[in-house]
Amino acid sequence: MDTKNTSPSTPGKLKPEKYHPPYNIHRIRLSKLTIYSSIFLALIIFFFILSPPSPSPSSLKTHNSWGGPAWEKRVTKSARRTSASSLTVLVTGASGFVGTHVSLALKRRGDGVIGLDNFNRYYDPNLKRARQKVLSRAGVFVVEGDINDANLLHKLFDVVPFTHVMHLAAQAGVRYAMQNPNSYIHSNIAGFVTLLEASKSANPQPAIVYASSSSVYGLNSKVPFSEKDRTDQPASLYAATKKAGEEIAHAYNHIYCLSVTGLRFFTVYGPWGRPDMAYFFFTKDILKGKHITVFESPDGGSVARDFTYIDDIVKGCLGALDTAKKSTGFGVDGKKKGNAQYRIFNLGNTSPVPVTELVDILEKLLNVKVKRKVMPMPRNGDVKFTHANISRAQKELGYMPTTDLESGLKKFVRWYLDFYSPLKNKSVW
Repeated sequence: MDTKNTSPSTPGKLKPEKYHPPYNIHRIRLSKLTIYSSIFLALIIFFFILSPPSPSPSSLKTHNSWGGPAWEKRVTKSARRTSASSLTVLVTGASGFVGTHVSLALKRRGDGVIGLDNFNRYYDPNLKRARQKVLSRAGVFVVEGDINDANLLHKLFDVVPFTHVMHLAAQAGVRYAMQNPNSYIHSNIAGFVTLLEASKSANPQPAIVYASSSSVYGLNSKVPFSEKDRTDQPASLYAATKKAGEEIAHAYNHIYCLSVTGLRFFTVYGPWGRPDMAYFFFTKDILKGKHITVFESPDGGSVARDFTYIDDIVKGCLGALDTAKKSTGFGVDGKKKGNAQYRIFNLGNTSPVPVTELVDILEKLLNVKVKRKVMPMPRNGDVKFTHANISRAQKELGYMPTTDLESGLKKFVRWYLDFYSPLKNKSVW
């Protein structure tokens, strides 16, 4: 298997919310939005209670046990930065799709980077291991461990004075939540809390940039989706856990003065992508001569997505890291030193494309006649369309996507053929 580095190159404020004192309880009138939010939070707590308790830190150590002089030396070397103005970043989910690209981009520009990944089996671990090899060749050490392992996190923060955390570790996928809901609670909620706990206790406290999702817009029908739109109508458990993550981040920002920035990703695609994504398994099935199932909405319309190329997402991630202000924390008296930065941004392409057009492009690039089967969209948590309003990210992060779907898919297909069939499919190009 050829695992050469074909990853693309990448370059690279909302005002803090004021605290408002509570009104007299007898004067409160619950709005519908408050009721919906209460129901939503109750559901999250319900799922949390049903989920099995998170494993104890000691039970989360992997077969590659961490700690010791040699391990600390590898961590310190990977976290070394080229200048005093460079960042030192802990990237969780570093051997994931976005995590690999972000880690490489940070390392290329001279930042110190330490990765953390548990290499779970949600999709082929061999792909994650291949990404890990690419990262290792670039000088990025990926620690094998779980974000629920509090002892490991505290050890990392003791060894390295991280300036930032890029939190990308999560249980992904809308449909898988119907099969294994507890994995979403364990990773997306419990794991995030464990990371925030370690971050608030660290000295210095890092600024946190974390991955949310466009799925938080749920059943919202107003387009394009703006950060100001309501996000209390999740259409899937995955979306609910991502929304819960945003609320938890806000609480830690308010109580512990952690600087937090949430990034709502819109259908990210590209080389080294996730096999559970449509563009990826469509490519696989087309090459095998299998039928492609294309869903249509209940009204007979086409399902559309705001497909965003990985290079553009990485630019947004680096922009968020570079503009993140320091956490303010507490004084020795236990009082706030000042409100910490809190932000939410959409990172999309602003150009929704019907999935039928995605299939047309793949048919052209692969030079294979596609066998299509059109079916009604199942009730599995998917939504009919996504469409990002990115004006806030443009203004505050300098974010500007530049890759259209056909150009991005061409790069993906080239990588796919090179990675999975380096000799067999060279004739396509």
